[in-house]
Amino acid sequence: MAKKKAAGSLKNGRDSISRRLGIKKYSGQLVKPGNIIVRQKGSKFFPGENTKMGKDYTIYSVSSGKIYFYKKKSKMIIKVNES
Repeated sequence: MAKKKAAGSLKNGRDSISRRLGIKKYSGQLVKPGNIIVRQKGSKFFPGENTKMGKDYTIYSVSSGKIYFYKKKSKMIIKVNES
């Protein structure tokens, strides 16, 4: 019997954990302060009123209210209207 494992079994079997990117809250939904609205790779969406962007480009709300997505020039902006 072989003492070593087959080379194929050593090279396979590794996979990274997915990053769960995407929109977490949609337009018209209510959010609380600190709720994550979008997780993204790079800045596809930009923060507007009452939202901020984290160092990993995550956009989150700063105050409670309704979410609105709108375009300004060619940028997609997310804002939270306080209610």
